[in-house]
Amino acid sequence: MHHVQQLINGEFSQSNTSEWINITDPATQDIIAKVPQSTDDEINEAVATAKAAFATWRKTPITTRARIFLKYQALIREHMDELAQILTAEQGKTLADARGDVFRGLEVVEHAAGIANLQIGDFVENVASDVDTYSIWQPLGVCAGITPFNFPAMIPLWMFPMAIACGNSFVLKPSEQDPMTPNRLAELFQEAGAAPGLLQVVHGGKEQVDTLLTHPDIKAVSFGGSVPVGQHVYRTAT
Repeated sequence: MHHVQQLINGEFSQSNTSEWINITDPATQDIIAKVPQSTDDEINEAVATAKAAFATWRKTPITTRARIFLKYQALIREHMDELAQILTAEQGKTLADARGDVFRGLEVVEHAAGIANLQIGDFVENVASDVDTYSIWQPLGVCAGITPFNFPAMIPLWMFPMAIACGNSFVLKPSEQDPMTPNRLAELFQEAGAAPGLLQVVHGGKEQVDTLLTHPDIKAVSFGGSVPVGQHVYRTAT
């Protein structure tokens, strides 16, 4: 039985938890893998190492950050069929639809590769007598993403590439129903040259989400999913 790993500080490892959730193939109802409910210690380690990675990453030149995403989009293209097969096995959509799921995420990775132009601030002279204004774009710190079952490639790829390209680090908690696609995307991100700790992946359900939402070192949360859960995320995180 395949045990889905977590990604903490650049290393994929098996969780120490005693609580595992079955992943079923929707077409056959067969159990194809087990996903851990990451422990508080594991989540805290993921956030702490993301915070440490942020300290260096925020000072990394913007073109250096962009270059990782050029490499990453090439790797996603190269592994498109493999990603679609993993996605179909655990999520149930057709292969053509699964490729579309990956492709829509790939478009955001391509967008992230152009981050240098998107991060240009502005300067305005004389907005009032002898008053000038300027704006600069600065990263926030450690960001978290909680993503749903229906698009296990596209929605994570909406979140972490833009956050990381802008100079943040990121902790992803994908849907416990189809975590193998996000894990493979995280593997390819490491292969693209991402520094350890820039992207962390932890797993589980509501308890793990609440640990992330209430963590003092997480500065922003992105969520996709149902309205009641979205309201809970908003109330708890704010």
